[in-house]
Amino acid sequence: MPDTLIVVEDRRDWRPYHVSEQLVTADEYLFGKQLDAMAGTRVINLCRSYKYLSLGYYCSLLAEARGHRVIPTVRTINDLSHRAMYRLETEDLDALLQRELERAGAPRDNRFILDCFFGQHPDPALADLARQFFEALSAPLLRIEFRHQDRWRLHSVRSLPLHRLAAEQEGLFAAALEQFSRNVWRQRRRRRRYRYGMAILHNPQERLPPSNPRALRKFVRVGRRLGLDTELITRRDFPRLGEYDALLLRETTAISDHTYRFAKKAESEGLVVMDDPESILRCTNKVYLAELLRTSQLPTPAGRILHRGRPEDLQAAAEFLGFPLVLKIPDGSFSRGVIRVEQQADLTQSAAALFRQSDLIVAQEYLYTDYDWRIGILDRKPLFACQYFMSRGHWQIVEHGAGGRVKEGGARTLATAEAPRSVIQLAVKAAGLIGDGLYGVDIKQTGNRQVVIEVNDNPNIDAGIEDAWLGDDLYRLILESFLRRLERR
Repeated sequence: MPDTLIVVEDRRDWRPYHVSEQLVTADEYLFGKQLDAMAGTRVINLCRSYKYLSLGYYCSLLAEARGHRVIPTVRTINDLSHRAMYRLETEDLDALLQRELERAGAPRDNRFILDCFFGQHPDPALADLARQFFEALSAPLLRIEFRHQDRWRLHSVRSLPLHRLAAEQEGLFAAALEQFSRNVWRQRRRRRRYRYGMAILHNPQERLPPSNPRALRKFVRVGRRLGLDTELITRRDFPRLGEYDALLLRETTAISDHTYRFAKKAESEGLVVMDDPESILRCTNKVYLAELLRTSQLPTPAGRILHRGRPEDLQAAAEFLGFPLVLKIPDGSFSRGVIRVEQQADLTQSAAALFRQSDLIVAQEYLYTDYDWRIGILDRKPLFACQYFMSRGHWQIVEHGAGGRVKEGGARTLATAEAPRSVIQLAVKAAGLIGDGLYGVDIKQTGNRQVVIEVNDNPNIDAGIEDAWLGDDLYRLILESFLRRLERR
């Protein structure tokens, strides 16, 4: 039985294309011999409609129940049926669509239709836009409509039925299907000498990546030694996720960009993913973390959550915390989105700058220490212990200067047994509130007082820093956790 199935509602829909043994009808897939298709079979669902409880809907739903890897997934189908959902999934593409539609010469006085097949479009000026919409909403055939109202805006996204393609589109579809099958479905065959395939998402252009190039090379080398065919991928490889068994994120995560979509798609397709979407949601929002740590009665810096519409709370926070104090946006990273306010005169202006980015911000007492503890936690157990020192002459670990200049403090890595036991225990408790993945817990220690600053998903694993004590064993421990999860699955 073929390891890829193409499902159509009516065989006549396939009449313009070559006969294939991979082709089955929806009825055959749901009730015929395809019931016995082995887990891991790839399914391309080209039914005429994905409407709720339609044949197309059930093909994707039961494909997932059978352990098949299907496009589109039920989650994608549901996202396509709700404008609020697909707008949320694609909102970070706004700048790209303005640039690409202008470059393609789309008429401003009219609507513009973009048809894409498996993320491909024949016009090179629109190819990147089509690909990124496919990354966000992975359906085989998409019709995307934009309208110009002072600027280009997404109006609608819907699936384009195969049997409604114009004659000139049929060749484009066939070529896109062939390309998609060659790049995604067929590549797994190269992995026969490995137990599992694993993707590591990274961004070669990132200024402050969570793993430096040497660490990435170690992940690949140690992974292959353990039987994981480990491959570095970038955001352009989103359509290929179904090729792998596991995904490790080594690019700074954010809810608003492709990293979160990678984690969601990987999880929905049955991959073991670290960090999982739930951990990303929880860790990337400092408002959530502040409330979680408070209600769990773990020690944190004194603080208040401030609302844009309640200016009186800002003054109350200043009286409660004193000066200097620290203001933070919820989703800042690497010391970005954090302002130290020295005096009352600067408070309103500093808060206004952050309120332009978020309706809620966090105000905290200012605690200066020469270094922060960073305790790595994996599977609810301590993994490494680092001291991150403040950048020289600055109050943060990372100093962001003019023109994008970045200056970082030094670091010292210890065996977890050499770190204060109370610091390790506090880190394990804090990370346990999030889950059982890979986390980095930041703790400040002043005298006998220890407070949790935050819990980070996707913590730094840099060669020469976090691995300074364990060496290759650090990568082995992380990858062995993947193997245990894969074998349990």
